[in-house]
Amino acid sequence: MKWEIINNKLTKEFKFDSFVEAVTFINKIMPLAEKAKHHPDIYLHSYSKVKITLFSHDVGKVTDKDYRLAEEIDAI
Repeated sequence: MKWEIINNKLTKEFKFDSFVEAVTFINKIMPLAEKAKHHPDIYLHSYSKVKITLFSHDVGKVTDKDYRLAEEIDAI
């Protein structure tokens, strides 16, 4: 699945084989978000699905900062 604009936010859902894999993925996002000083909304649900939402709250829209972090998340 590609990143999509849903409700004016850049969104993607990732599916893993286990709860542990999903949580490990989330933990790998943390240093990227901290380095970028840009923090996604992260929703772990259905045992092994992770939904990521990116949005630049300071300007009220999706920006290049969101797309850059999305690319880094995809590279995990």
